[in-house]
Formats: sequence, structure tokens, C-alpha cells
Amino acid sequence: MSFRKDFVWGAATASYQIEGAWNEDGKGLNIWDEFCSQQGKIENKATGNVACDHYHRFKDDVKLMAEIGLKSYRFSISWARLLPDGTGKINQKGIDFYNNLIDELLKYNITPFVTIYHWDLPYALHLQGGWLNPKSADWFAEYTEVIAKNFGDRVKNFITFNEPSVFMGCGYWMGSHAPGYRLGDRELLQIGHNIHMAQGKAVSVLRKEVPDAKVGITLATQPKIPINGATEQDAYNSYFSVGLGGYFWSVNYWLDPIVFGEYPKELLEQAGEMFPKYTKEDMKIINQKIDFMGLNIYEAQYEGNYERPQGTAHTELSWDVYPDALKWGVILNYKRYKLPIYITENGLSTHDWVSLDGKVHDPNRIDFLHRYIKGLKEGAEAGADVRGYFQWSLMDNFEWAKGYNPRFGMIYVNYQTQERILKDSAYWYKDLINTNGENL
Repeated sequence: MSFRKDFVWGAATASYQIEGAWNEDGKGLNIWDEFCSQQGKIENKATGNVACDHYHRFKDDVKLMAEIGLKSYRFSISWARLLPDGTGKINQKGIDFYNNLIDELLKYNITPFVTIYHWDLPYALHLQGGWLNPKSADWFAEYTEVIAKNFGDRVKNFITFNEPSVFMGCGYWMGSHAPGYRLGDRELLQIGHNIHMAQGKAVSVLRKEVPDAKVGITLATQPKIPINGATEQDAYNSYFSVGLGGYFWSVNYWLDPIVFGEYPKELLEQAGEMFPKYTKEDMKIINQKIDFMGLNIYEAQYEGNYERPQGTAHTELSWDVYPDALKWGVILNYKRYKLPIYITENGLSTHDWVSLDGKVHDPNRIDFLHRYIKGLKEGAEAGADVRGYFQWSLMDNFEWAKGYNPRFGMIYVNYQTQERILKDSAYWYKDLINTNGENL
């Protein structure tokens, strides 16, 4: 059995991780430009200043997408490339770049999926408090309107935020990502509420400006896999339990207010007076209908009496391998939210290099993808409404605080010469797309 006939097979990237051209053609600074300039923040003193130079090489990159046979490409837009100060004056050269990219994709019949925010807040807005400032919701709505008005005639699929849990958790709690803060719950809860308000206002803008738009949000998650007698309900109850400790990592901290119009009661009770004040009108703004949910899944957790043995399979980033992660991710989330699901990221970081034959052989990635996507198929067969899968990543790129050592791509990038080489996994993925997953 194959996936549904209109299944979307794609790959994903993010603006800061591939574009480069950090200060060209009127682009403003963002928080990652600033963070990477600080001593000791990024491994090997790496920056995204050049990255994969996609800004100058996008036509060749789109041609490679077509060679792989991608049906869709998920990419993010650099806020500071469109609005150098975050609000106000629009940078026409930034608009031109994304217009050219979108037109190039459509030339090859590759459907664009636009992520509006993938972590690169304009530095000018950071100086005004960034996501701590309640005005951030209106800043984001203005930015979304610029995107909708300039690209909405050709782009119909929008993802508002990529992994708010991660840019909150790593950027504002752990301090390992930009802007490098280590805040307490009172401030983090305010940031979370501001992001929720930004989400609702952005969806309203998209509905107004692009009436036929399909809008969703992408969340990072580690699903619970029932094992050793634990039931699906046990996994469900544990997975969707959210209290004050680490609430921002939870799917339902983000999706319950969007889908059901209310924050999780358990969290409200535990947070007490620390939770930001909000009104019924605020919740109406947040509770805007979305068309799908995106899930970024790499790891999982076991529900049941189980201890991971020493020597368990793990990736170059030391993330453990869970072949049933996608299966349970879609089963549990569809059970709760009844929304169509896209896997908006899934992939493997490995130590890839060019072999003596001039090719890049990555059998571990092929095996990893085979196992995970087979599990995704089982989740779809169990009744989850799974609409598409985007591999992370199209090409090797700047992996945030880890710099350029982890390689996630189907396309190998030589960062000194900017040469691209299709890895074995790219050809495997091409065959998977051609057969619509029938041979998994």
C-alpha cells in the first residue's frame, strides 16, 4: 500500500541556515547575526554569514530539487531581509529575492511551503524587548501582511512559526541559542502568550489577504511510544500532561489554545498569579482556525517500564534512534486534535564525506529514513490524516550552535567551494517519491 495519491513529498530548510548574504542588498541584522559574533557561542566560531550561499545560488539549488523529484519545498523567509528594522520600511531587494525563488520553484512544478518565522528575529526588534514585548504580536502581524501581499498570489501554504518550544527553550531559557537568555517562568510565560497572540493575528491577516490559504504551525515533539504493557491511552495521558516544569516543550501548551481556545488547566493552576493576565478577547484572537499541524520529529520517549540500553543506536548529534517515533507522533496528535498532519522535519545527522569515487555514500541515513517513514505509513494506516513529509534537510547547512559539523542534507555541501553533490540518500528519496512509498 502506498501513501494517499496527493501525498506531498518535500524537503525543508531555514533562511539563516542556508542563505548567507547576511549584510547584502539592504538586509538588516537579526539576533543570529549578533549571537554568532559573540565569542564561544558557536562551535568552531562558525556563522551563517555565507552558509550555503543559497541567496546567490538558488537557481542551481532549485534545479537539484527538481532532479531529486521533490513535489514541494519548505523554506523560511528572513524577516530582516524584508523589513530591515522589523517594521516600517520594506526592502524591495528582499522581496525580489523571494519572488525569484518562488517563481523558480513554480517553473519546476515544486509547491512552496513558506515558514514565516524560523528563529531569526530582527535585531532592531530585539532591542525593543523582542518576544518579551506585547507589541511583538503586532510586529509579527505587520510582517505577515508584507509576506501575504507580496507572495500570496502564488504561495498558498503557510506555516506561522517553526518550533516555538525550541526558540523559547534554547533561546530564552537554556541560553544556548540566540538571543542567549536564561529567563524564569514569569518572563517565559509572557513570551509564550505573546507568541500565541502573534499566531492568532497572523492567521487573521492570512485569511484576509490570501482567502484560499492553508495555514498551520510547526511544533517540535518527542512522542510517547507505549512499551512493556503500557497502552496507547497511557502514552496519550503522559504525552499530553503539561505542568509548570518544561511546559513550553509540550505540544498542548501550543495547540490547545489554538484549537480549543484555552490554556491547559493543569498549567494555569500550577502557574497561578505568575501566568500573564489575558482576556476572553485575547483567547478569541488566539483561537483562529488552522488547516493543519506540522510536526518536527527526530526522537521519542518510551512510556512503560523500559531503560535504554548502553550502545543504543544514535546519530552524530547523539540523538537516539526511535523507528516508531513518526508512527506514534501522528497517531497521538491526530487523536487529540483531528487536524491533517504534515511531518515538516525528520532526518539524520551523520559524519558524511566525499569518498574516493567522488560520491557521498550515506547508508545510515537511508536506513534511518526507511525505518521512520515506514512507521509514518503505519500511523497513516492506523487512521491518522497524514498529508505529507518534508525531509530535513535539503542540503547540509549551518546547524545553529553546532556550526557546520552535523550534516543533515540529502545534498552534500563543500563549504569552501560551495560545490553540491547529491548523496546516495537523494537518489533513494527520488525512488521513494516515484513509488509514493509503496515499496517501504
